[in-house]
Amino acid sequence: MAYERSESTPAGGADTTALALKILVAGGFGVGKTTLVGAVSEIRPLRTEEQLSRAGQSVDDTGGVDRKTTTTVAMDFGRITIRSGLSLYLFGTPGQDRFWFLWDELSQGALGAVVLADTRRLEDCFPAVDYFEHRRIPFVVAVNCFTGARTYGAHDVSRALDLDRGTPVVLCDARDRDSGKEVLIRLVEYAGRVHTARLLDSVG
Repeated sequence: MAYERSESTPAGGADTTALALKILVAGGFGVGKTTLVGAVSEIRPLRTEEQLSRAGQSVDDTGGVDRKTTTTVAMDFGRITIRSGLSLYLFGTPGQDRFWFLWDELSQGALGAVVLADTRRLEDCFPAVDYFEHRRIPFVVAVNCFTGARTYGAHDVSRALDLDRGTPVVLCDARDRDSGKEVLIRLVEYAGRVHTARLLDSVG
């Protein structure tokens, strides 16, 4: 979905129209979605985190993320200005399958999505990949390079996830604002090409 908001020019002349695009940030439990949204957001991010409890141990697989103490139960929200007149509204999805019913609501009107992946738990991002492929929502896979984790090339990750031809795979550090911003720029460029191609096909 593209949101438009009018802003007066400094000279008090005609209004200018700014464009805001809706982007989802998805992936498995503990992959770094909240971290990415928080790192790139130029506003104080909205978070809906709760403490992990003993009751959730039977349903939340914390293998590989032993230090994680909280989990997103609804969404994360942030905003970043890519350039003058273009902002992205970021919606981080919850990772556990018991919260996936929220994804349909969050995905309404989204231009595209970032699927964060952890090569130590690569299978955790399969549900997100399947979700966006089936709904024809353009996405990029961003491999969050955790300290100490084995590094794989983009081609290797693409093959392991059996991605459709042309789906971008990028390496990133979810903690780093510049790295996260590059991922988002890559997504906007890719999603723009996909939507343009679909529009041309529909009128061809």
